[in-house]
Amino acid sequence: MANADYETHEHDVIVIGAGGAGLRAAIEAAAQGVSVGLVCKSLLGKAHTVMAEGGIAAALGNVWPEDNWQVHFRDTMRGGKMLNNWRMAQLHAQEAPERVLELERWGALFDRTKDGRILQRDFGGHRYARLAHVGDRTGLEMIRTLQYHGIHQGIDVYMECTIARLLKDGERVSGAVGYWRPHGKVVLFKAKAIVLATGGIGKAWKITSNSWEYTGDGHALALWAGADLIDMEFVQFHPTGMVWPPSVRGILVTEGVRGDGGMLKNNQGERFMFNYIPEFFKGETADNEEEADRWYDDKRNNRRTPDLLPRDEVARAINAEMKAGRGSPHGGVYLDIASRRTADYIRKRLPSMYHQFKELAGVDITKEPMEVGPTCHYVMGGVRVDADSTAATVPGLFAAGEVAGGMHGSNRLGGNSLSDLLVFGRRAGLHAALYAKDFGGALTVDAGQVDAVARELVEPLARVGGENPYAIQADLQETMQSLVGLIRTERELEEALRKLEALKARAKRVRVEGGRTYNPGWHTALDLRSLLAVAECCALAALERKESRGGHTRDDHPYTDDQWGKVNVVLRLKNGTLQLSREPLPEMPGELRALFQERK
Repeated sequence: MANADYETHEHDVIVIGAGGAGLRAAIEAAAQGVSVGLVCKSLLGKAHTVMAEGGIAAALGNVWPEDNWQVHFRDTMRGGKMLNNWRMAQLHAQEAPERVLELERWGALFDRTKDGRILQRDFGGHRYARLAHVGDRTGLEMIRTLQYHGIHQGIDVYMECTIARLLKDGERVSGAVGYWRPHGKVVLFKAKAIVLATGGIGKAWKITSNSWEYTGDGHALALWAGADLIDMEFVQFHPTGMVWPPSVRGILVTEGVRGDGGMLKNNQGERFMFNYIPEFFKGETADNEEEADRWYDDKRNNRRTPDLLPRDEVARAINAEMKAGRGSPHGGVYLDIASRRTADYIRKRLPSMYHQFKELAGVDITKEPMEVGPTCHYVMGGVRVDADSTAATVPGLFAAGEVAGGMHGSNRLGGNSLSDLLVFGRRAGLHAALYAKDFGGALTVDAGQVDAVARELVEPLARVGGENPYAIQADLQETMQSLVGLIRTERELEEALRKLEALKARAKRVRVEGGRTYNPGWHTALDLRSLLAVAECCALAALERKESRGGHTRDDHPYTDDQWGKVNVVLRLKNGTLQLSREPLPEMPGELRALFQERK
């Protein structure tokens, strides 16, 4: 394929992904005076960040003056079962307040306290109410604000473009090759530095809160380019997704419902979370229903309700109730806020949830409970990065947001994702720009690499006879849902890996009817490559980690093992084969370790 067959764009920094992390990275890189290109798979504004409803976690201290970054850091580390990169958790807790105030300066309209400061709400695993929010539409307001600010920075935006491969010049990255989704033509981006901000991998599972874009593109791009992935066994199943009707199964029900007083109940009307308080949270959590009710009416005693335990704990409890036959008619449990809050309060605080259930499920949440159950929501694992610069192990490559690993350890606390996007999106943009400015020598792109990717892209269209991409995708999602889900065993993980090998072989024979223009079957066929890559990484890492911790529960190893708490499972490609190793966590300094001796 000759160069004339594809268009070319050149920038100092290319940002792949236009959610919160990508927009914040592009804004920061442009502020450093370098040329920035922002590539998004969908339309600008349709980022997954929009679906983050509850709020942005930051120790502003507006509701609880005693909150500070040290408490936020400790909550984050405890939520991640101490497997977090301590430096990332520290930077996140320290810088989140300034990132929220910056959003406010750029025009974000947060809910307010009576004296006019940014209001903060309770969320699971957070000792204090610290989520700055806009009703239950916080992510939407964040994207709106970042977009409005970003369009004045001279950033070139390339919409509806999927990146298929990163290009390298020796060891360092030199660009990326993709295709335009509407008409299928190949496009080349030359760049001195690349920021990955592509989000997660949830579409590898059948029941997920994630939208169609979340096919693990960034994880796979980094892996194929020679970068390390860490913690891929840790996948968060949000405890509350919609379970009925089937057309909306998995759609997120914000933790804000429980933060504002919602109670989880089984089919016997029992608030079952009191039976599942882990030893770790005893003494910090309300011990009975009366005490929990008092916690909502008079929060001065500052104790958690068990409905607001970290997500992994709540998801496992719901799963146990369902298995014991105490679930709701459609395979979930009940979430009831109607018996605790007035209709006006619910409609004001949770407008999206009210409309979502009314319009999609015919349920009025001001009068009756919701049916909810676990849904694949977030991957804690991702590209291994340097905490301060977000640099990956490949020169010129940076990653921020859900595609980056380390920040959340084995389990992410609600609200920490939006502040993660802002803190590390800014750092990624800054350091990518600095790298581009220091770039030595000429920027060289190997035409042979570009041609090879271009040929690979059209293979499914040229094949005579072969597999249906939708059938392979459905089988992959069923495999991951049933064998690499909330609860795992060695036998099931080994079976999953055998099935994934067979699916990889089938994917090599995938065939698509029609041409490149507006062809969703072709897009699905191309997405299979990254989906299968991340699914294999997840299953392999889950098989390796022989303990239960955070978002990884092994039924055959139901305990938490201190030895496993000191290592990351690292994956990298060597000669086309996935290599797995255990590598020690960075050592936390003494002054931070001392914070965990305090009980408050």
